[in-house]
Amino acid sequence: MKIIQVAGRSNSGKTTFIEKLIPELKKIGPVGAIKHLGDHEYRIEDGKDTTQFFQAGADITTGIDSDKSVCTMHHTDLDTILKMYADHGIRFVVIEGYKQRSYAKIVIGSLEIDHCVLKDPTPEDVIGALHLFDDYK
Repeated sequence: MKIIQVAGRSNSGKTTFIEKLIPELKKIGPVGAIKHLGDHEYRIEDGKDTTQFFQAGADITTGIDSDKSVCTMHHTDLDTILKMYADHGIRFVVIEGYKQRSYAKIVIGSLEIDHCVLKDPTPEDVIGALHLFDDYK
């Protein structure tokens, strides 16, 4: 599994870039995406059964409808989530954030950071440079 980390300042266009990159990667293989929420807290809807299961201590809670599955887990460690993605056959994982990690990075905007391998690329640039990105071990 290739780890493609995208870093940049707030409102630099990271999410927009990732939205364009994912369909290009999907042409090659399964894609996962991880967003580091930082100071933001993801809210699960109060009063729903899946929320109550999570609050009761279920390690993983999943809601399934006709279009998608939504999982909530008590794991907050990036390495645990990466292993889960790898175990489920994901070929490319795109990570937004976690700037402190030493993975090869795409930088969007003016951020100066270590391990930058591409700056303000197109999705096609990334596809051509996949060999520069770290493999999950």
